[in-house]
Amino acid sequence: MAPRHPDRPHPETVPAGAVPAGKDPAGDDLAAYLRAQATEFLRALRAQREHGNGAGAEGAADAGRALRRSARRISAALHTFRTLLDPAWADSMRPELAWVSGTLALEHAQEARLDRLLLALHRLSGSTPAPVRAVVHAGAPAPAAERGSLTVGAAKAGALLERRLTLARTRAHSAALEALGSARFHAVADRVALLASDVPLAPGAATAGLGPLAAAAEDRLAGAVSVLPLVTAGDPYNAQALVHGLSPDPAPHPQDGPWHQVRLLLRLHRYAREIPRTAPADPRLRPAAEALTRHRDAAEAAAEAAQAARTPRIAPATAYALGVLHADQRHEVEAARFAFQQTWQS
Repeated sequence: MAPRHPDRPHPETVPAGAVPAGKDPAGDDLAAYLRAQATEFLRALRAQREHGNGAGAEGAADAGRALRRSARRISAALHTFRTLLDPAWADSMRPELAWVSGTLALEHAQEARLDRLLLALHRLSGSTPAPVRAVVHAGAPAPAAERGSLTVGAAKAGALLERRLTLARTRAHSAALEALGSARFHAVADRVALLASDVPLAPGAATAGLGPLAAAAEDRLAGAVSVLPLVTAGDPYNAQALVHGLSPDPAPHPQDGPWHQVRLLLRLHRYAREIPRTAPADPRLRPAAEALTRHRDAAEAAAEAAQAARTPRIAPATAYALGVLHADQRHEVEAARFAFQQTWQS
């Protein structure tokens, strides 16, 4: 007799009329998708452990990305198709998968943020040519008259950012290693291993299809997009700060919140469409997701520049450079919004 899933009701407790997964096309598709993602999670975990034993940092990074990718997809499926699954099991799994994905993502995020900010500093001070922008005014290099003043503080600003973000990355790396060795993570891995062979579908899975639930995710996304100021997307933000090097505003920008929410809803919508027989392909989704990821990265980089500018007793030239950097990244935010608008309304 096959072992019973520990989070699934005993067969004797399942109400009459329940249909096994193999008799239900929706259950088949969802179960196959979840099993495939669970298998990818386990494969990535095995690779991560192998590379963690000295086989290479690059391989460990790739394995970490694969772990996060599969954890996000499992969690998204549990959210979108919750009514087709054992709800108690789904509700208990989702926060654990979010913890895994979030913890493992921190180190990569700190490294990418540092690279982004240092590259922007070099570009603004004239060390490297400015790349082509989605919006002409967004991310433009400082005028020549201002560049000399910027160069004075750029090196110190870069050193300050490197100290801050290297420390944050080291802490995130330690937190990830601690998480991977914890009893909590081993419990998650054990549950994912069981999922790879046994998906706890709800008794009512036979009476509902994937299409309506995927459509509901799309409707939530459309509703969130409808409240975005797409008409003004791409307008310059705080242009005077870019020109004159005004002090950055350290407070979070409340207008970013709806855009971040759209990014999360777009992810749920994209992942739902990966399951067969949910909806036809939409070529807008990937470039729209990429634009919103750039939006998030630029917003977080701007916040980091603003926070660094609040460091006590830094030189005025350093604060000036950080102010210009903050404004530049806010322009990148607007460029990303414009790119999303162009993609979504095409």
